[in-house]
Amino acid sequence: MLGMSTIELVRAWLFITVVGFVFAVAALAILRRPAAWLAKRAVKPLSKFQRVMLVLAGIGVLCMAYAHWIEPYWIEVTRVSLSSPKLATASRLIRVAHISDLHCDPVERVENKMLSLIANEKPDLIVFTGDTMNRADSLPVLKQTLTQLAQIAPTFVVKGNWDVWYYPMLDLFGGTGVKELNNEAVKFDVAGTSLWLVGMPVSETLNYEKAFASVPPNAFTLMLYHYPDEIEAAQTRYVDLYCAGHTHGGQIALPLYGALITFSKFDKKYEAGFFHEGPTWLYVNRGMGCEGTPHFRFFARPEVTMIELGKNGEQ
Repeated sequence: MLGMSTIELVRAWLFITVVGFVFAVAALAILRRPAAWLAKRAVKPLSKFQRVMLVLAGIGVLCMAYAHWIEPYWIEVTRVSLSSPKLATASRLIRVAHISDLHCDPVERVENKMLSLIANEKPDLIVFTGDTMNRADSLPVLKQTLTQLAQIAPTFVVKGNWDVWYYPMLDLFGGTGVKELNNEAVKFDVAGTSLWLVGMPVSETLNYEKAFASVPPNAFTLMLYHYPDEIEAAQTRYVDLYCAGHTHGGQIALPLYGALITFSKFDKKYEAGFFHEGPTWLYVNRGMGCEGTPHFRFFARPEVTMIELGKNGEQ
C-alpha cells in the first residue's frame, strides 16, 4: 500500500497553512467593519498587507470555483508517438488510446464526453490502467462506460488500488466486452504486426514470471500497471511501452511547480507525462476522475492519451 511520503505531507500542510492564513486574514479584514459598527468605533483604513490578503483571497475563491466547476470537465487529448524496429512489418501507424482512474460516481459526469472524444480519434485499441469507481453504487455507470468503450475498439483493462482494496468481491468488468489482464499476456494483431499486452493488478507481490511467461523474445510489449512505480522492473523485462496512472497529475498542482502529492515512491519524478528510461517508454496518464468530495482539479486536467506506434523513422 502506498501512503503519503513525509515530503508530500510537508508540502500538503505547507500549502494548506498558507491558504488558510490568507483566508483567515482576509476574513478578519472583512469582519472588522461590522465589528467596528457594533462597538460604535471609527473604522480604520485597511493596511497594505490586509489589502494584499483580500486580493489573494479573491483570487483563491476564483481558483476554487474553476477547480470545481470547470477543470474536472475539461478533458485534454494528449498526443505522443514512439517508434520501434520491432514494428518493422506494420503497414501504418498504430493508434492506442490510454485512459486511467475513471473514479466513476453514481451519476454520469464526464464519461460520455470522454467516449465521444475517444471515438473521434478512431483508435486501434484502448487501454485502461485501473481505479474504476469512487463508490460501489457507481457500478452501473462504470459498466455502461466500459461497454461503450469496447464498442469503439478492443479494450484491455487492469485493476488499480481502489478496485483491489475496496471492491474485491464485485464483478467490475463482466458483461462489458472489455478484456481484463490478470497477470497474463495477450497477443494483439493489428496493421500487419503484433503487439503483446501484459497486465497485472495492483498487488504487494507482482507475479512477473506468470505475466510475461508467454511473451516471445523481441516482441513489442505494452505493459499495463496502475502505478508508475514498476519502471525499473519494466526495463529489466525490456518492456517497450508501460502505461500507468494513479498520480492524477497531483489532481491539485501548482503552476510551474506541478503536483504536490503523487502517492508514488518516486515522488514527483513520474508525476505525469511521457518518460524514456533505457529500453522502456513510460506514459503516466493524469486520469479522468477525481478523488475527494467535492471534486477538484487544478492544473491537472483530465486526460485521454493518444499514443501512435510506428516502425523506425515513422512518426
